[in-house]
Amino acid sequence: MRVAVISDIHANMEALQEVLADIAQAGVDSIICLGDILGYGPNPEEAANLIRSLSIPTLMGNHELVLADPELLEWFNDPARESLLLSLRRIGRKTRDWLRGLDMRLVFEGALFVHGSPPDSLTRYLFDWTDVELESLFQRLEQRLCFVGHTHTPGAIAHDHGQIVHHRLKQGIFTLQGEAGYIISVGSVGQPRDGIDNSAKYVIWDRLRDTVEVRFVAYDAARTAEKIIAAGLPKEHARRLL
Repeated sequence: MRVAVISDIHANMEALQEVLADIAQAGVDSIICLGDILGYGPNPEEAANLIRSLSIPTLMGNHELVLADPELLEWFNDPARESLLLSLRRIGRKTRDWLRGLDMRLVFEGALFVHGSPPDSLTRYLFDWTDVELESLFQRLEQRLCFVGHTHTPGAIAHDHGQIVHHRLKQGIFTLQGEAGYIISVGSVGQPRDGIDNSAKYVIWDRLRDTVEVRFVAYDAARTAEKIIAAGLPKEHARRLL
């Protein structure tokens, strides 16, 4: 079983289309999306429609959570709130209802999937946990492996014989060790912030081989940046892509 895990598309159709093309060539059995289809980018309706048309199991992200809890808008900084409000005006009722109904967690093939932090947080960043808190968290988790988005940066936290080990994942294959537990941050399709390059990022989990492969996918980021500016979205969301 090979599972592609994508997250944080943020209305970036150029990146999403290239990632889906790469997934098609990689030979996977399933795709799971960890949410944040909305925000930052110029094509929220198109991105949501593409994900929905492919019947990809999709979780709610913190940007989608605003549909269920409008007060959460105050949690975002000013540029993110501005872009999210514009995103919400660009989606239709059918898309709005679909996004509002997304689940907050998924267990698939023995692994846990959630947008922010396990067991089911949409808003807490993985890097906000102390090692003491992570030790307690791993002891409570029922699954050995958990995949999260939200940070926009590929990474892994391992729990092995009572030790917490942090890994910053680069392009290529990361082998899971023995009985260690892991939380894998899958990076971002539409707004990568890893500082390596501006490629779209996602991962493929190979359950049989016990590996996680980080995939870098080039796309026309300049085109997306132009569309962000043309749509009247905050210019800093365009600069982040370049």
